[in-house]
Amino acid sequence: MSDPSPQAASDVESDGVASGPPLHQALGLTDEEFAQIGELLGRGPNDLELAMYSVMWSEHCSYKSSRIHLRRFPTEAPWVLVGPGENAGVIDVGDGIAVALRIESHNHPSAIEPYQGAATGIGGIVRDIFTMGARPIALMDPLRFGPLDDARSRWIAEGVVSGVSGYGNSVGIPTVGGEVVFDETYAENPLVNVFCLGILPTERLVLAKASGEGNLAVLLGNSTGRDGIGGVSVLASAEFAEGDEEKRPSVQVGDPFEEKRLIEATLALLDAGLVVGIQDLGGAGLTCATSETASNAGMGMDVDVSAIPQREPNMSAVEVLTSESQERMLAIVEPVHLDEVLTITDAWEVRASAIGTVTTGGLLRVFDEEGGELLAEVPAATLHEDAPLYRRPLAPPDDLEARWTREPGGTPSGDSDVTGDQSDALLAMMMDTSWVYSQYDHQLYLNTVVGPGGDATVLRLRDPRSGADTGRGLGLSADGNHRWCASDPERGAAMVVCESVLNLAAVGARPLALVNCLNFGNPEHPEVMWQLSGAIDGMSEACRVMDLPVVGGNVSLYNSSGGRDIDPTPVVTTLGMIDDLSAVPPGMALSDGDTVVVLGSFVDGLAGSRWAWDQGLKGGRVPEPNLAMVRVLADLVRSLVAEGLVTATHDVSEGGLALALAEMASAGGIGLEVDADSDSSLADTVSGWFGEAAGRMVVTVDTEHLGQVLGRAESVGISTVVAGEAGGFNLRLGATVTVEVDVLQGNWRSRLPGALASGNLAE
Repeated sequence: MSDPSPQAASDVESDGVASGPPLHQALGLTDEEFAQIGELLGRGPNDLELAMYSVMWSEHCSYKSSRIHLRRFPTEAPWVLVGPGENAGVIDVGDGIAVALRIESHNHPSAIEPYQGAATGIGGIVRDIFTMGARPIALMDPLRFGPLDDARSRWIAEGVVSGVSGYGNSVGIPTVGGEVVFDETYAENPLVNVFCLGILPTERLVLAKASGEGNLAVLLGNSTGRDGIGGVSVLASAEFAEGDEEKRPSVQVGDPFEEKRLIEATLALLDAGLVVGIQDLGGAGLTCATSETASNAGMGMDVDVSAIPQREPNMSAVEVLTSESQERMLAIVEPVHLDEVLTITDAWEVRASAIGTVTTGGLLRVFDEEGGELLAEVPAATLHEDAPLYRRPLAPPDDLEARWTREPGGTPSGDSDVTGDQSDALLAMMMDTSWVYSQYDHQLYLNTVVGPGGDATVLRLRDPRSGADTGRGLGLSADGNHRWCASDPERGAAMVVCESVLNLAAVGARPLALVNCLNFGNPEHPEVMWQLSGAIDGMSEACRVMDLPVVGGNVSLYNSSGGRDIDPTPVVTTLGMIDDLSAVPPGMALSDGDTVVVLGSFVDGLAGSRWAWDQGLKGGRVPEPNLAMVRVLADLVRSLVAEGLVTATHDVSEGGLALALAEMASAGGIGLEVDADSDSSLADTVSGWFGEAAGRMVVTVDTEHLGQVLGRAESVGISTVVAGEAGGFNLRLGATVTVEVDVLQGNWRSRLPGALASGNLAE
C-alpha cells in the first residue's frame, strides 16, 4: 500500500508550496500524538489513516483528559448487568426484565445549529439504547441556556426545544422530564444533555462485539453523506471562537422516521437471534463502529468502501469513514443468516448492505472495492485502546481561600442575621417550565404516571415481552446545579447527587443507578481540571454512601467561548424503583387544611444559593452535606410515601425553603402563613428561607397521620418543624416574604412563555 507523508491541510498555492499547518494539526492532533501514531504503525500514516486516528483520538471519543479520573466512580452492584464502557448501562430489575439507561451531550452542535443539534442528540441517545437490545420508552432533556433577556439565547432555546420535540415526537418516544436553566454562564455555550431509558428482556441483551471469523459487517439504515463529517473533533473537542457558524456542515441532519424503522428492524433482528453483535454509528461514524466492534472481540475487519451506500457523488474514503450521518447501525451477522436479515430489513424498509468481513489478526483494513486497492491498514485496538491518556495539570484558583471566606450575605461572622423583605427576590426565582414540556408528547405508551414538572418522573413498569403491567414503577430524576459546583466542585457535586436521591424519595422510589454528564470548560486550564477532579470525588463519595452505582455517562469538555469557561456543571440522571405502584405518588401541591412539616436540619449559609447569586454575591463555600443523614431522610420519606402517610412532598434545593413552599402554594392554589423566629429551625432570615444546604424536605400531612409522621421521623433521628396549616390566599414566611398566591401563580406561569416563542432571532 502507498505510504504518503501527511499533506498540508490548507490549499496549495499556485507555486505548489503548501500553506497552513500540517494536516495532523488541522485535524486536531498534536505533534506528540502524530509521533505516537507513527510509533504504533511503524511508519507514517497516510491521510485516511490520519483522519481515522484524529476522530477516534478526539476528546469526545477517547476521553483522553478524563479517563484517569473516571476510574474513581463506584460502578458495581449485584443488579448491574452492564456498567461503563458499553453503549448504555443495563440494570436487572427482576422478573427477567432489564432497564438500559444512557446520557449524552450535544452542546456544541446545538450552539451552531440549535434544531438539528438537539434533534440529532435525541437520535444518537436513542440508538445507544436499542443497540443494547432495549426498546426506548422515555427521554429526558436537561437544558441550559443563556439569560432570558438575551435574543440569541432565546433563539437557541426555541430551536433546541423544537429539535427535541420534533425528533422525539416523530420517532414516538415520550419526553417525560428534564431541566431548563437560564444563566449568563451559558450565554455563548448552551448545554443540551439528553437521556434515554429503555426496557428489555434480559435474554435479549447484546453487546458491541464483532466475533466470528468470516462473519459479515452489515450496515443498516441511512446512506452516508457529507453531513457531520468530523463533528466530534471539530465541534466537541475545541473551544468556540468567532466565525464558528461556518462549522454548520459538521452538524448532523436527523431523520426521525428512518430512526423509527431502524428501531423496529433492529429489535426484530435481535428477537430472531440473527445478530452476533451490534453497534450504533455516532461520533466518528464507521471508523468508530468498525474498530470498536472488532477490537472488543479481539478481531479485525476488512471494509469495502464501494459497498457503503453513499447519498452524494464522488465522496472520498476519508469522508465515508468519518461521516457522522445519522440513523445508521452496524450489525455483525453470520453469512448463513444474511438472507433472513434482508427479509426483515426489507419488511421495515430499512436499507441493509454487507460492507465488510470479520477477520483474525486484529487489523482494520479499508479497501476501495472488494479485492481492490488497500487504502488503510491499522490495528483496530490502537484507534481507541491506545489513545493518549493525559494527566493534565490541575490547580485551584489562586483566590480560592479568599472566595471561601468572603461571606455572600456581607456579614463577617456569617450571614444568619441578614434580614429584610425578600418578596420580589422570590418572585424573580419563580418559573414554571410547562411551556417547554408542553411541546413534547409525554404520554406515549401510556406509561407516564407522573410527568414533567415535579420532583421526579414516574413510569409504569411493563413486561417487555407481554406488555403486562408488573404493578411496579420506575422513578427518574435529572439534576444539576452550577452555582453549588462553582462554589465548591466536590461538595457541590455531592449535593447534586443528594438532590437527585431526595427527588426520587419524593415519589417513593429507591435509587438503583446513576448516569452523569460532566459539562466542563477547557481541560487545558488547570482550574477546570481541578473542578472536574473535585466533582468526580464528591459525586463518587455521595454515590458510595447512597449505594448508588454509576453505570455510564458522558464527559463534555471545551465548553468555553472566547477563553471563558462555563461554570462546572455536572448533571446526573438517577433511576429508582417503586416496588408497589398501586397508588399514584403524591405531587407537590398544597391542600387546604393539611399540615406542612419540614423534615431535616437547618444549616446556616447562603453560599452558592440562587438568592446570593441573583444579588451578585458569589462568595462563601457551600456547606458540606451530611451524606449519611441524607440517606436516612430519603429512606424515611420513601417509606412515608409508600405507606400513604403524606399528601404532598417537595425537596428543598434551589431557592431554599422559600422557593419550595412557593412552588407548592402555586401548584395547589393554596396559601400558607408561617411564623418563624431565631429559636427554631425556621429562622426568619434570608439564610433561613433561601439557604440551600442539602438535607431538607417538605411534606404535608392530614391530621389523622401527623403524630405518626412526627414519631417516625424522631425514631430515625430526623428533625421536624411543623410550619403551619395550608389555607388562605397568601404565602407569608415570617417577616421575610408576603405574596398573594394568585400573584405567585401568575408570575410562575407567565415568565417563560412570555419570553420565548416571541419570534426574536439572533441578529
